[in-house]
Amino acid sequence: MGDDLPPDLARLRTLEAWAAHYLTRIRARIAAVERQQSQQRPPAPTATPPARPAAGPGRSRTPDWGLAEAGIGVPAAEIHRGDCWARGKTLVPVSAERARAELADGAQACEVCRPDRVLNRPP
Repeated sequence: MGDDLPPDLARLRTLEAWAAHYLTRIRARIAAVERQQSQQRPPAPTATPPARPAAGPGRSRTPDWGLAEAGIGVPAAEIHRGDCWARGKTLVPVSAERARAELADGAQACEVCRPDRVLNRPP
């Protein structure tokens, strides 16, 4: 066991009572903060992730969805989430509707970011 705890039962029981009391206070504070945040938070999105702001002055924002055209290293068109690390450099920004249509027309879903799961298409 730990060497930092007292060896006698009386002091161990005192520590146990203090820890239980403090844990109750911590849980109450967590609940209060969660209530406060839920009142300040906008409603959760349904199918499309929220738009991300630009990364800095003069930079365009990251698109929510993108299409990587077939080409060198990409055997077929692929749909990616805008923040996917495997998207390559030539991601064409598309809307969620167009991404769904491309998937329905045979474009591949990226195996890394799995946009088909978010766009409500079975894998």
